[in-house]
Amino acid sequence: MLDPVPQPTSGLAVRCTRALLSPWSRLSLLVAMLAAAAVTVVLYEPQRLLSAGWPPQLSGAAAVVLFGVAYGACTAAFVPRPLLNLAAGALFGSQAGFVSALAGTVLGAGISFTLGRLLGQDALRPLLRGRWLKAADAQLSRHGFRSMLAVRLFPGVPFAAANYCAAVSRMRYVPFLLATAIGSIPNTAAYVVAGSRAGSPTSPAFLIAMGFIVVTGLAAAWVAWRKRHRLRGR
Repeated sequence: MLDPVPQPTSGLAVRCTRALLSPWSRLSLLVAMLAAAAVTVVLYEPQRLLSAGWPPQLSGAAAVVLFGVAYGACTAAFVPRPLLNLAAGALFGSQAGFVSALAGTVLGAGISFTLGRLLGQDALRPLLRGRWLKAADAQLSRHGFRSMLAVRLFPGVPFAAANYCAAVSRMRYVPFLLATAIGSIPNTAAYVVAGSRAGSPTSPAFLIAMGFIVVTGLAAAWVAWRKRHRLRGR
């Protein structure tokens, strides 16, 4: 009786599976997904749909929840958060708009972080060779919570970019999401209040909110300039 011929362990299916699951294949998938999301944002401008109260047949808590979910998906697709925060305030008022916007912020950060961690980390970490890249990676990996908290408190760093950079580092999920939730509160609240009071631009609430936005923006620019000056000095 003839013995069965053993199947080769490195057959075509195995090689294809390894190729598809390789770090660079996953990174290519991430780049394709982000490019498609960016093109979709440019062509369809989903922030306009949200600012118009889409979908129009929903109202109350259901609309607030749906807005938060759509907010998270839009931020992962590079829609600027200030526009979404203003829309949340204009649609739902200060309180409900703030809850929906903050929940969407954390959701969007989680989506971006998960995509970056699963699809991009293995391929990008070996490329962290520059001085600035190594310094940023070490800061995020060793002091994840306070580093991300500072990034969220001071505007200037694009939201999606910060999410994907954190995903490439060795920061853990819980510190990342917790720092995002806490650090995004002041800026989110200011934009939501400004959006809810946009109809009365001379009201004290609107002026205070806009003043806070301007002051934090200037503070972030000053901190970035100081950090850059120190790095050049070194």
